[in-house]
Amino acid sequence: MASEVRIAAAAFDPAAELARFTAAHARAGGVVSFLGQVRAEAGEGAVLELELRHYEPLTLGGMEDLAAEVQARWALDGLLLLHRFGSMGPGEAIVLVAAAARHRRDAFAAADFAMDHLKSRAWFWKRERTAAGWRWIEPRGEDHADLARWT
Repeated sequence: MASEVRIAAAAFDPAAELARFTAAHARAGGVVSFLGQVRAEAGEGAVLELELRHYEPLTLGGMEDLAAEVQARWALDGLLLLHRFGSMGPGEAIVLVAAAARHRRDAFAAADFAMDHLKSRAWFWKRERTAAGWRWIEPRGEDHADLARWT
């Protein structure tokens, strides 16, 4: 099974990434993807900028370990974990997870598991800027509950 794990400073084109991934795994019966993006909200609490910081040896190694764990749990033809870092504005892509499998349930479960882990155990420090200034973002209780489903 082929997996691709990348962290990127520059913006990426989710449609092009997914098209490339799907073409590389044409034998798969199903491809499931999740795209996380910076919320484009209006009003006083709107996010003007999202910043993600990381320490590459820890981040890349952690994401590679996660990919190996996903591979061990589900029969996949391919897995893509792509995560941005740096400053991003509303509407910009943050994370793309895609799983290709012979059967859809494996692809759905693998993508869900990977996102729950990236959201709750990610190796990124996140902060957002609103009209009120900067604030650090921590995983929410819901994020930890989502992760707990898998234990």
